[in-house]
Amino acid sequence: MSDVHPSIAQHYHQRTKYDPETINQRGRALDFSQQPVPFKTYKVGTEIDLKPYLEGEPVTDPQMRQRQRLSHLLYHSYGVTAVVPYPNNPFYMRAAPSAGGLYPAEIYLIAREDAVLPTGLYNYQVQTHSLWRFWDNQVWSALEEACLWHPALASTQVVLVITAVFWRSAWRYEDRAYRRIFLDSGHLLGNIELAAAMNDYRPHLMGGFVDEALNQLLYLDEDQEGAIAAIALADLLEINQNLQPTPTALPSETDTSYPEILDGELLHYCHEASEVYALDAAYPKDRLILCAEDKYNFPFCLKVPTTSEPIQWGDSLTELATTIRGRRSTRRFTGDAITLPDLSALLDFTYHPEHYQDQGLDPQPDTFDLSLIQTFVAVSDVTGLEAGCYYYAAQAKELRQIRFKNFRRELHYLCLQQDLGRDAAAVVFHTADLGVAIATYGDRAYRYLHMDAGYLGQRLNLAAIRLQLGVSGIAGFFDDHVNEVLGIPTDEAVLYITTLGQPPAS
Repeated sequence: MSDVHPSIAQHYHQRTKYDPETINQRGRALDFSQQPVPFKTYKVGTEIDLKPYLEGEPVTDPQMRQRQRLSHLLYHSYGVTAVVPYPNNPFYMRAAPSAGGLYPAEIYLIAREDAVLPTGLYNYQVQTHSLWRFWDNQVWSALEEACLWHPALASTQVVLVITAVFWRSAWRYEDRAYRRIFLDSGHLLGNIELAAAMNDYRPHLMGGFVDEALNQLLYLDEDQEGAIAAIALADLLEINQNLQPTPTALPSETDTSYPEILDGELLHYCHEASEVYALDAAYPKDRLILCAEDKYNFPFCLKVPTTSEPIQWGDSLTELATTIRGRRSTRRFTGDAITLPDLSALLDFTYHPEHYQDQGLDPQPDTFDLSLIQTFVAVSDVTGLEAGCYYYAAQAKELRQIRFKNFRRELHYLCLQQDLGRDAAAVVFHTADLGVAIATYGDRAYRYLHMDAGYLGQRLNLAAIRLQLGVSGIAGFFDDHVNEVLGIPTDEAVLYITTLGQPPAS
């Protein structure tokens, strides 16, 4: 048995780090004939086709209008936005990005009595943009129990549940897939929040629930798939569903006594160890909105203001919808500069949703705990900004320089020799102190941190596309070398990287 330190989440993070001396030993040839299919199918049930509700002007019939809004919400969250016609196996690109195009997340919908849909359980069939009703009984009371009587469930009628099909991602990324699964799910949560605002919904995020109970309610095979987030979908056109912000996170236990775990078993062990088991756990009645303080104020550093005018998303957020549908991960940068105003606008949209209330976006969207996430920016070529590594002080709205150097060559190396790191104009690093996070939320913090990092990454993605910049997320990097080379404090574990730059001319 291990001693009492570290926790399983910390152990997992250490075990799944990439290191230059060992990374080639981890690789294995992929058999693409065995790649998991990124769609679920059911043999029994009924289909509700949502495609007819995507086209045309808003309808006047109340029930039809509700289905139209729901159709648009699901499509702009995770729908198929392009099809690449490979022979015998077309590739379906979705509204939310996914590492390697593996799409490990699934969306389920639970409808209460008198909801827009008949009572029951549904799976969102991405490929056909439809809902498959595979259970027709009322399960809302069981849902409330599984979600520990979250206050939003008392007033809402529809819940979305995000699950992870582990092998879809682990097939390629092995144990480190656990990180990517939650980053991908964070991308999806970011889309759901914005798509909800476009369609007069307000999502209330729930990260704390009794895993086994919610998995059983959805008839999941827990060896293959597990619930990772739930969202009570409040209809803002119904006055009784205009709720105050509600709590989002509950802690799990912290496992500090675990056996030796073999490679290939670490992902599942970590997931099970971070489950919530106690049916007597309870959410607080109200959500406390914390204003996260800027963690670092390095002495004598250069401080560059990043105050920016909000990005304009068009009347009724039409440009936001267009951006979501047109978002693509950039495969190559030209190496040319971006401007400081553009970088400032990207950071403003990502970290200051309160600046977008006048455009119809939520000024206080749900996340798990962004106070735990720190942001550093490695600048290679930003017009009006000296090259180097900066800490982004979100509350002060300024970049604080901690290293004075152009890091292009090092970024190429740190990002596993991907040209995106070398040719990017700026590279954003999201980090967290794992010890502090686990002390607050137990091992479940690892889920929350990566979903929050993915959420921030998706906001960066969309802002960059709107500004006609290139953008791509990177979840594979030499973990410890990032801190050493860029001067990021060693307590900060790197969660996610977003590269920004100029795309090739189309």
